[in-house]
Amino acid sequence: MRQLFILIQKEFTQIFRNPFLPKLIIVFPVMVMLVMPWVTTMDVRNVSVAIIDEDGSSLSRRITSDIRAAEYFTLNDEPTTHGEAMALLEDCEVDVILLIPKDFERDMTSIDPQKLDISANAVNATKGSLGSQYLVQTIGSTLSKYMSEQCMQQTSDFVVVQNRYNPTLNYRHLMIPALMIMLLILICGFLSAVNIVIEKENGTIEQINVTPVGRFTFILAKLIPFWLIGLFVVSVAMVVAWIAYDLTPIGSLGNIYLATILFILGFSGFGVAVANLSDNIQQTMFVMFFFIIIFMLLSGLLTPISSMPEWAQKFTIVLPPRYYIDIMRAVYLKGTTFVELWHNFAALGIFVILFNTLAAITYKKQA
Repeated sequence: MRQLFILIQKEFTQIFRNPFLPKLIIVFPVMVMLVMPWVTTMDVRNVSVAIIDEDGSSLSRRITSDIRAAEYFTLNDEPTTHGEAMALLEDCEVDVILLIPKDFERDMTSIDPQKLDISANAVNATKGSLGSQYLVQTIGSTLSKYMSEQCMQQTSDFVVVQNRYNPTLNYRHLMIPALMIMLLILICGFLSAVNIVIEKENGTIEQINVTPVGRFTFILAKLIPFWLIGLFVVSVAMVVAWIAYDLTPIGSLGNIYLATILFILGFSGFGVAVANLSDNIQQTMFVMFFFIIIFMLLSGLLTPISSMPEWAQKFTIVLPPRYYIDIMRAVYLKGTTFVELWHNFAALGIFVILFNTLAAITYKKQA
């Protein structure tokens, strides 16, 4: 135990001797939590809409006014004909075109009323599809109010949608809990791996190899400082999320910290294993970046796992970040309990055992 305590002291001394690392530990989570939720959002805004009003009625002007007032759209008033609007669509200056046909309001009460025509630029599939959906919803709301005011029978039943857990559909609330995993991967996994390789290149690790210090003691001494730093980083991130976005976990903080501890234990062990198998810092960085990219793209951080191909969904089963992201989002947004998430915690526990055993075995080969 005394050996472990002395080695941990050495690790902290080495970390804080570098003037850059303490600043990184504080500034990095703050900057990520302040910047990334805004730039990683999947919300579609500033959809450029061109409206060709061939009707010129009070209803068509009301539709135009409601679209102009909506926060998602910016109106392009340049085109006056459908041909001009299509030319702008081809040049990507307009995202969506709305054509209101002549006598649209007059024919609202007819058996076969005229239909509005919407053309969307699908080069950017997300903006085109979501932009046209937003436009349909806005127009539908306007027509529903108009028909109610005119005591007209509505041609379809309007469905009332209730959004649970994220009522405002704020994409940042979905991303913020998941972004904490990026902080832990880079600080607890990447830095722990680089730390060992630097000692290997400097030759100091060879001096430890000839001492009576056991491999498990050495691994623990390398990992414990980053475990503590990881908990500090997550705490800072949660405080920033609370202050900047008014987002606090609905569920238990104990579940968040338990999941964080398990993920830190596992991923820092993975970083040590990579470092043990690398000869220099370049190898370590390339291998870690390779796995980080896989973890970011396939863990459900940016896209839902259910939307991935079947082979990718099966592959995510062996990715620890998947389970941590599920826990963080469930606890933050839904208040899910430990009993409901036990399988995610169990998966993280399995990865802790596997990665730290691998770290100890690979270090033994270096001795």
